[in-house]
Amino acid sequence: MDWLIALLGVFVLAVVSLLLLQPTRYSAAKNDTKRIQIVVLGDIGRSPRMQYHAMSLARLGYAVDIIGYKESDIHPALDSDKRVHIVPIPPWPRKWQTDDRRLFVLMAPLKVIWQTWGLFAAMSYETRPARFVLVQNPPSIPTLLVARVACILRNTAFCIDWHNFGHSILALKLGQSHPLVRISQFYEYAVTKDAPINFTVTAAMARVLREKHGRTGVIPLYDRPPAHFQPCASATARREGFLSLARQQNWPIDFPSSTPPKVIVSSTSWTPDEDFSLLLSALSSYSTTAKTTSLPPVIAIITGKGPQKDLYRDKIAKMEKDGQLSHVRILTAWLSIEDYASLLSYADLGVSLHTSSSGVDLPMKVVDMFGAGLPVAGWDRFEAWSELVEEGVNGRGFGSAEALGELLAKLMSDDGKQLQRLREGAEKETQRRWDEEWDEKAGRIFG
Repeated sequence: MDWLIALLGVFVLAVVSLLLLQPTRYSAAKNDTKRIQIVVLGDIGRSPRMQYHAMSLARLGYAVDIIGYKESDIHPALDSDKRVHIVPIPPWPRKWQTDDRRLFVLMAPLKVIWQTWGLFAAMSYETRPARFVLVQNPPSIPTLLVARVACILRNTAFCIDWHNFGHSILALKLGQSHPLVRISQFYEYAVTKDAPINFTVTAAMARVLREKHGRTGVIPLYDRPPAHFQPCASATARREGFLSLARQQNWPIDFPSSTPPKVIVSSTSWTPDEDFSLLLSALSSYSTTAKTTSLPPVIAIITGKGPQKDLYRDKIAKMEKDGQLSHVRILTAWLSIEDYASLLSYADLGVSLHTSSSGVDLPMKVVDMFGAGLPVAGWDRFEAWSELVEEGVNGRGFGSAEALGELLAKLMSDDGKQLQRLREGAEKETQRRWDEEWDEKAGRIFG
């Protein structure tokens, strides 16, 4: 229990220090009523929803300070908007990152200290006082505590955008019964208790906050695709567009077969809440079936960055060496916002492996796919799935690698009728965009 006592000591020290060292650079009495801070304790470029918040707020005339890690390119509209200011914080050094459970527990206090001071300095000394602070949760530790203290010291409204529950993600690493998970759960709800504005990505998550934690001011704000995700006009245009993008990216897409390959896209953060081995097993099964049938070859493009990417790339290489993917080619890529949107519009099927640590969050990648008119196959064994996908209309669900393999074989068959029907349903999802959803739900608050 020594590590637990040490961690609690770090939290006490951080709270006391933050309360004693009140920022003096700007007076809280001079808060700008048309200024807002958006806080992401993560890579801003890989936080599309918070970027969309920033664009919407800038459209209302707000000066927007986005605080987070600047590791990837941000949306061009933000980069060129003079009302938006990126305030970078120093990331936790890569050499100190670990997947080892024992080392993770030992390094956690040091990481909390590092993040606490970096985030507090950015919120309180490097930016002007704002009327609102909108915080992405998770990560919860130390984001919520630091933001809450900064809001108290600067007389700023503390707002939260709930993407998931931080303690449920921590449980993936440590186990649901671990003491640190229980402490994290208590902390997460205690620190956010008085937040006047709470946005959630699903109605199910809003219900949990209202019924189990007595929250008021909870507003489900669905992810909707922004305007740069658009369907492609025809099958011919999709094929030609994909070939052009493949040449641009130097993707090896040639197959001995004369049958044109089908294109599958999956976007992942390469984290434990997405079991990527499901897709690998399904693609291996598909390849085996394709050897003795008329199924077309498949090109599976996996986009994204994350801690488990190298692990799975090694698995893919071994499967290729062992001949398990003779009718499948798996490519990994990190694309610009524009190229990613184009790829979704060119593909035949999107795949989501998001399993939901809480059961009440949703994968934003599916929203992007629908914005490009791309039908989706996704893991459906969690409560909120039906809020996003209508079974057999715009997508299909699965609950195992075997089920996904069978589903791929059905959808990729030569007649293509099922896939076309799902595409028609997905294209209907393009009718409601982010701006409409945001203006109706958040615009009336911030406006």
